[in-house]
Amino acid sequence: MKTKIEWTEKMAFSSTTPSGHQIKMDAAEEVGGSNSGARPTELLLNAVAGCTGIDIISILTKMRLNPTKFYMEVEGQRADDHPKKFTEIHIHYALEGELPEDKVLRAIQLSMDKYCSVSHSLSATIHASYTLNGGETKGL
Repeated sequence: MKTKIEWTEKMAFSSTTPSGHQIKMDAAEEVGGSNSGARPTELLLNAVAGCTGIDIISILTKMRLNPTKFYMEVEGQRADDHPKKFTEIHIHYALEGELPEDKVLRAIQLSMDKYCSVSHSLSATIHASYTLNGGETKGL
């Protein structure tokens, strides 16, 4: 998977995802942004929830279980010092319907332990490199 994110103005960036969807990111006004898009950290919390939510619906469907309502509340705790990374992410799952609790717990466990690529990517090693004005690629 590959994507391109372009600087648009001040602290704002935009991207078209590989699946063709637009994303706008920006910083808060108090740090030089215009508040014209989501913060990258907000997108990260949404990505974790979206990934695990898709997994859970898929697993429950395979179990022939159909929720009538499903939402998640996600809360992330961040470190006080830079890089102010997330130190904890808590997801509260709320599902309604005729769903045996043990099956729902199994679906959540499978998502978090095995299938959710976003949550597992949070511990990935990130390799940074750069080119300057089309020059040679350099690593950090």
